Amino acid sequence: MSSATSRSSLPSGLAVLTTFPDVLFIPELIFGGLVWILIAASKVLDPTLLGWVMFVSVFCFVMTATLLFLYMCGAHGGSSSWVTLDAICQVTAALFYLSAAVLEAYYTIGLRALFTLPELRSIYQENIAAVVFAFVATLLYVIHQIYSLRRWKSS
Repeated sequence: MSSATSRSSLPSGLAVLTTFPDVLFIPELIFGGLVWILIAASKVLDPTLLGWVMFVSVFCFVMTATLLFLYMCGAHGGSSSWVTLDAICQVTAALFYLSAAVLEAYYTIGLRALFTLPELRSIYQENIAAVVFAFVATLLYVIHQIYSLRRWKSS
């Protein structure tokens, strides 16, 4: 994989899938989508907490998919302002996902008592999976953020 951090422009077309950190769009979509699915499928006992997690997962999924599509179409046209936009989007996504992952973990700790009841165990297990995937998505967005900020600084 070539490094996009050594140049100031963003890749276009299928080159987006071969440059780092842009290749992280795909796992971000996968893990973000898994968080979205697990939260949507889980039983909602606290709508405020899970509402934020759902908002973050949907917002970041749509933002990431949109950026990936625009980069693949070459909509940036080599403009350096897109490097700034990329950095802002990655910082926002990393902060949003960190808050969502922590809130989901807090919520899941409160559901710990459900693990002892066999008929409710799946609710607890779905939330544990959502926590794990949310922290993986957070890690991916933080890595993407670091390299996007390095690319922005060099542009």
